[in-house]
Parts: sequence; C-alpha cells; structure tokens
Amino acid sequence: NFSLAIGYAAIFWPEFTRHEGYILRKGFNEESLKGFERQEGASRKNTEWIMNHLHIEDIQYLGCPDMTRDKVLVIGHILKEIHEAKLKWQFPDDPCRVEFYISDDQNDLTQYQISFWQQRHD
Repeated sequence: NFSLAIGYAAIFWPEFTRHEGYILRKGFNEESLKGFERQEGASRKNTEWIMNHLHIEDIQYLGCPDMTRDKVLVIGHILKEIHEAKLKWQFPDDPCRVEFYISDDQNDLTQYQISFWQQRHD
C-alpha cells in the first residue's frame, strides 16, 4: 500500500540536514543530541554516529519471522551504498564515512546497524 511505500522511501532515500556542524537524519531529537554530547568521553564522531545509526531489524517489526542473516546482510550493504551516494550528492564538500556495523556475534541480528559520520570528525 502507499503508506508502506512512503515508509520504505524514508528508509531507502533518507533525508539529512545540517545542524551545528553535524550532518544528521532529518527529524532528529535535539534533546537526545545534547544528551549524547554531554556524555563522558563524547566526541563529535561518536555523537554523529549514534544520532545517525539505524538498526536493520527496525526496518520491519519486532520478531519479524523472515529476518535472516542473509537478508539483513543484503539490506545492510544496499543501505550503505544508498547512504554513501546520497551523502556525497547532498554534501559534496563534507565527505562522510558510512559504516555497516556487524557485531562480532554474527548471529545476533539485532546488532546489525548502518550509520555515518563526517570524515573531519575522525
């Protein structure tokens, strides 16, 4: 249905915005951002990473019965390419690193995540 199509569009062509030197997903929570900035050992890189991360499992509903490692890997790699392309297109003067994070426990599908940060924060 069209509602699902709009939801998937937001996942597969995300919107980004600039905010106080960060590049963040549009619709971010300012209170969360400030909270992460205040944490001990916080850096711009890890703040940007945590604010922009998306758990692959969250694309569907909790306990989705057909979530398997092979499907999560395909979606994660595709989302990585999409993020790289969109960020490069939208922010050509602010190169970003996109990470498809896979936990050491590769069977823990809840930990597969996509995120990004600006290279200047490395």
